[in-house]
Amino acid sequence: MRPRAPLRSQATRKGTPVRSTVVPFTHDTSPELLKRLGRHAVPERWHTADRSHHVPRLVAVSGDDGAEWAGAALVTARPHTAYVKIVDAVGDVPAVVDAVVAHARGRGLAQVKWEGWTARPEDAAAAGFTPLRPPLTPAGHAAGPDAGYVRRLDDGGTVAEPPEPPYYRQTTHFTCGAVTALVAAAHAGTLPGAALDREAELTLWREATNFPSCEPVGLGVAVRRAWPSVPVTVHLDTDRPVLLDHLPPQEREWRALLQRTSRTRAAELGVPVDTAPFPLTAIRAALDRGEHVLLLISLAGMQGFDVPHWVLCHGTVPGAVVIEDPWAHTPAGDTWVDAHLLPVPDGALDTMATVSADPFRGAVTVGRAPDLPGGHGTRYSCSGRPVVP
Repeated sequence: MRPRAPLRSQATRKGTPVRSTVVPFTHDTSPELLKRLGRHAVPERWHTADRSHHVPRLVAVSGDDGAEWAGAALVTARPHTAYVKIVDAVGDVPAVVDAVVAHARGRGLAQVKWEGWTARPEDAAAAGFTPLRPPLTPAGHAAGPDAGYVRRLDDGGTVAEPPEPPYYRQTTHFTCGAVTALVAAAHAGTLPGAALDREAELTLWREATNFPSCEPVGLGVAVRRAWPSVPVTVHLDTDRPVLLDHLPPQEREWRALLQRTSRTRAAELGVPVDTAPFPLTAIRAALDRGEHVLLLISLAGMQGFDVPHWVLCHGTVPGAVVIEDPWAHTPAGDTWVDAHLLPVPDGALDTMATVSADPFRGAVTVGRAPDLPGGHGTRYSCSGRPVVP
């Protein structure tokens, strides 16, 4: 197979157009390509992670002689998303970052992100990036740099920038549902930011779990019990028990019983279970009303393995929904910078939201409590007790 020709675009160096090149970055080709950087060394992390699923590329700008590169960036992105991430930039960093932005614009992406491994805050600011909120994940569970930056690409657009929620990475393989609910509550002002911690994560998971995963009705019931004044609706377009197909019959039976019990609890607490289809238009409408959407998706598209997973939908940009993913795939070089403020095109998210071989859709919409100015409501801990300021 003949190698594909590199993509070329125009960036600028001190206002002067420069030629840039975009080429795949693989273990086979990278040593020869990196020789063109001459004296500019690259970080070891470029080689230590298997980034192949995240389509790693080098974006390079030519030097004055056209032979050597004046600088380059390693860029990656989760598949089926609307951003690209700079892992590091070396050499003529301003020109390289301009080239990455031009590359992203050419692909119609919504964002460029920049991991803060080596990025200096002043360089990020000069290139039009804003700092991301540092993650709240407990020590020992974090993955990635201490800092990150983002540049939105619809500069001067008429759509307001979605407010930034806190980022918290789940500390177990099975608490994604609980974490999305907690982040939604913190984003809405219902949960104090200081209360978003591992104890809260495990406490809410214990209320919602179907052992070990959280199914939609159980999660909706747990949210209502944790924050009684918050409007909650479960969206589940099937009456059968869900997320049990991978289990042997004897393991399904008692979990199915617990799911039926969750439906009874939902009725007792006044939590509606809506069986109508919940398409992307309905998700966008909920977000336009200021609600949060806890959405069950498959990770097959973004990460390459078909595992059900909860994410939080909290904003929109043209053509994409902005989500928080409480999990990052560290072996692939995936970090909280990827998972935070993550834009996913409408069509891709619609595909991800169809879960399992016997497909269904599950979500929980969470409104804002009405009893305080601004709709933030009484602030509750995840135990359901009001928090006194």
